[in-house]
Amino acid sequence: MTESAGSNEAGTGNGPKRVFVLGATGTIGRATVRALVRRGHDVVCFLRRRAGPSDGRGHDIATEPTDGVTIRYGDVTDPTSLERDGFQGEPFDALVSCMASRTGAPRDAWAIDHQAHMNAMAAAQQCGVTHIVLLSAICVQKPLLAFQHAKLAFEKSLRESGLTYSIVRPTAYFKSLSGQIDRLRAGKPFLVFGNGALTACKPIGADDLGLYLAECLNDPARHNRILPIGGPGDAMTPREQGDLLFSLMGKPARFRPVPVALLRTIAGTLGALGHVVPPLEDKAEMARIGLYYATESMLVLDPETGRYDADATPSFGTQTLADYYTALLNGDIPDERGEHAVF
Repeated sequence: MTESAGSNEAGTGNGPKRVFVLGATGTIGRATVRALVRRGHDVVCFLRRRAGPSDGRGHDIATEPTDGVTIRYGDVTDPTSLERDGFQGEPFDALVSCMASRTGAPRDAWAIDHQAHMNAMAAAQQCGVTHIVLLSAICVQKPLLAFQHAKLAFEKSLRESGLTYSIVRPTAYFKSLSGQIDRLRAGKPFLVFGNGALTACKPIGADDLGLYLAECLNDPARHNRILPIGGPGDAMTPREQGDLLFSLMGKPARFRPVPVALLRTIAGTLGALGHVVPPLEDKAEMARIGLYYATESMLVLDPETGRYDADATPSFGTQTLADYYTALLNGDIPDERGEHAVF
């Protein structure tokens, strides 16, 4: 821990700050911590205690460069643990949260995306935090799912808290668009919903997004704002993503359409059964999430027209989806999909 651990004087102005980080073991969380450390901030990461040293994907944040990083363990859903094991009554300047529910199921979403953040905000205020940087999601623009409503509920509380806030709503992540690589390697076609052009996104890489989040601390233009953000380049449809992969793999493009009506039927059937068999309700929500991403673009939504606007979706960073696919295909980077694998 650096010398600023006992005082938040370093957090004044545009200098280094003492930052409390949630969600630090996820792909975006790790990238954000790296960016914070590079900028000289004193970082405390609050993690769930695990049985082993790994975060479940072969990574342990404690094995990465940790100059300026302190690791603490506890339960983010427990206000007492947040205060006692996390903040420990010490002064902090900012809270950066990359934390999100794992499944998006209603109970999980309201426990993590809403209540755990409410707990953290309350504890942060007691320790002098004046700025919260929140990693949200661009899909909350059109809330049809439990996790979207949970995120929006906390966003509203944050905006009304009197704290400085930066609410970052990124488009699709690179890793969420890499789930079919193994299919293509096995000679199978690329699956698309409908004609493969129903949706589009401006995918952003972890390092670029981590940098964007870290820079929110010292950029007044990103204070007290909701910030949609995508990666560099034009928006891409799923079919264009498939074409890119086939081209990089040197294979002829082959696609197999999946009817959207099939997803609607599955979601509707599970939803009806969930009223009778409660455990099926979570499966119904997973089906609804799949249907949502199959039919809604991850771009800025024009509230007047109800249409998604690629030109209105800001771009940031330097790494393209082609760069990421190339590195993944060459084995230069690990496959970090984990629970995000869809196909």
